[in-house]
Amino acid sequence: MKIEIVPVGYLETNCYILKKDNKVLVIDPGDELDKINKAIGDSIVVGVLVTHNHFDHVGALSNFDKNIIYDYSNLEEKEYNIEGFKFKVIYTPGHSKDSISYYFEDIKSLFCGDFIFYENIGRCDLPTGNFSVMKESINKIKKYPINTNIYPGHGESTTLEHEINNNIYFKEV
Repeated sequence: MKIEIVPVGYLETNCYILKKDNKVLVIDPGDELDKINKAIGDSIVVGVLVTHNHFDHVGALSNFDKNIIYDYSNLEEKEYNIEGFKFKVIYTPGHSKDSISYYFEDIKSLFCGDFIFYENIGRCDLPTGNFSVMKESINKIKKYPINTNIYPGHGESTTLEHEINNNIYFKEV
């Protein structure tokens, strides 16, 4: 599976394009549909995954078929397989009550929106944010393999091991 990062919008939200066998999953189409479509190319979009419904993560969402959009409103915390893309949905509230992370075991990768950033976490002071709940989500994610790659909603990628060793919020829980 190939992962392409497309920073979109004035907040430079990371939109992820996961490609496999001429099929694509789009994660967090925040804005700039033209940039997203360029990355998709001739591939077929089989699903659009939303980590949470803040404007900078869903700005281009209305341009996709509503039947292939997956978010907190229609996902349970379990494993899914969308046309060969296998992933687990993990509820990770704290930044927002509808925050979801997507864990792809085959590539040991977590797409987490604004839950975890490089040596930081998402803001908890926005509507439906809650720091106590965020700590519970951090504890939940610490149980995943240490070599898990973390792909955040903004900024550079990291690993679970790096965050456990360097992120103050991982030490507080």
